[in-house]
Amino acid sequence: MKTQFEQMMDGLNDVEAFLAGGQEGFKAYVPQEVDVKAIRNRLGMTQAKFSDTFGFSLDAIKHWEGGRRTPEAPARTLLTVIAKNPAAVLTALNPTAFAVAVGTSQPTTVRASRRRNRHASRGNRTRNAYSAGRKRITK
Repeated sequence: MKTQFEQMMDGLNDVEAFLAGGQEGFKAYVPQEVDVKAIRNRLGMTQAKFSDTFGFSLDAIKHWEGGRRTPEAPARTLLTVIAKNPAAVLTALNPTAFAVAVGTSQPTTVRASRRRNRHASRGNRTRNAYSAGRKRITK
């Protein structure tokens, strides 16, 4: 087992070899685990909407979130990009539809906010409590 220092030195040696022309390309890091449910919830999407938007099957989303299956490396790569920059993925998959959704005539890159409206659910609770207190009048 290599120490952390040895791993860092191997990485630096790879960079030097690449810069000197001795090595071509690089190896991308693909995480072993991706929390699909957390990504989907951060975007405020249902399982069906998430699968339709990004091209996954609904069954795959359900199995990934239920822990019955894990995404393969290409799916983990796409999910990682979706987690970091969902607008880039949406623009790449369907630039025209994304431009229409954003309300511009040309494709644009938009930074998605991770914050959710904390007050949105309060109105529902108040309305539901108010609605529950009313009596229904029948003739």
